[in-house]
Amino acid sequence: MDIAALSSAMALGQTQSAWGMKMLSNAMDISEIQGEQMAEMIASVPASQMELSVNPFVGGNFDMRV
Repeated sequence: MDIAALSSAMALGQTQSAWGMKMLSNAMDISEIQGEQMAEMIASVPASQMELSVNPFVGGNFDMRV
């Protein structure tokens, strides 16, 4: 393999590697923002509504014997 072809191949490899790292960085930034937004959304919901969303039938009936 001649020097020019080797140089081109190495430059292409470095470019692809740099592009991949940039895309990974962007994906991580987006995931971080989405996580923060989800945490804010969960924190804004009252605890009673959260309990009903997980166990919708708990506390719906009251059985009493005298």
